[in-house]
Amino acid sequence: MSLGAPGRERPTLESVATRAGVSRATASRVVNGSPTVAPHIREAVLRAVADLGYVPNQAARSLVTQRTNSIALVLTESAGRVFSDDPFFPSIVQGASQELDAAGKQLVLMMVNSGASHERVEQYTISGHVDGVMVASMHGVDPLPGTLARMGIPVVVNGRPMGHTSVPYVDADNENGARLAVRHLLDTGRRRIATIAGPQDMTAGIDRLNGYRAELRDSDRRSIIAIGDFTRQSGIAAMRQLLADDPGLDAVFAASDLMADGAMRALRQAGRRVPDDVAVVGFDDNEFARYTEPPLTTVRQPIVDLGRTMARQLLRLAAGETIEPATVLPTELVVRESA
Repeated sequence: MSLGAPGRERPTLESVATRAGVSRATASRVVNGSPTVAPHIREAVLRAVADLGYVPNQAARSLVTQRTNSIALVLTESAGRVFSDDPFFPSIVQGASQELDAAGKQLVLMMVNSGASHERVEQYTISGHVDGVMVASMHGVDPLPGTLARMGIPVVVNGRPMGHTSVPYVDADNENGARLAVRHLLDTGRRRIATIAGPQDMTAGIDRLNGYRAELRDSDRRSIIAIGDFTRQSGIAAMRQLLADDPGLDAVFAASDLMADGAMRALRQAGRRVPDDVAVVGFDDNEFARYTEPPLTTVRQPIVDLGRTMARQLLRLAAGETIEPATVLPTELVVRESA
């Protein structure tokens, strides 16, 4: 049907509903992208839309539904950190973007690393520019997710939030992943196992350190700990500190692949062979872990799937569905030559 044909009325949502044999409310849910409609009903409505040549009026639909079809991903890091060599951030963006694109939604990327930028994000979202917010890489007790949720904005975060909050989150099983790493080192005969822990203002850093401690405690071994910030340079510095504190250590579990790579560089500089003298295990299973020297044994967390799952949960929440307060994805050990 030609919408510009003389004497022809523009097809309405009511005519689509009649053609599909459903209520107007059901037809509206399908047109507005709600995931709560049964597949066969969705197919009937979409077929009616195609047959009649129905085109939703986006401006009117936005006024009625107050939907923008845009979702914000807020990374609470500086631009320098987000666009560094850390593969975590592009992987999270990739997963979230893929899920939103499949749902016909636009991703809006925002970075927050100061009080002023927190306020700017609050004002942007309160003004109705996005239909929901995903927050990742939080440090400390970050008030942003809770503030937005109290204002009625759908929010899902990546990583278990610190403090008391009812905001739903998606995370990897960090503690069990760390236990898998340490158990592997124990099973291969390592006796003095150190760790380069992640930052202790992030739950990923806390949980991986807790897993390391728990596994050593169960085997009556003492902890040997240095703290990094998930970067390669911090891994180098922490490994040098560990060697100075305990020259006899024979293994190290680093809470990120970047820190593990830094640790192996520091070990080579100190004349220690990996894995002959010191075994090394990382965490993430980033692409480069297969190409370090030697290839890195590591704990795989599904970073792209974390982004996808976060976006999927946010879309469900924005559609008025009830979602689980916590979604935790499994981790697994990937054994290569470094341990």
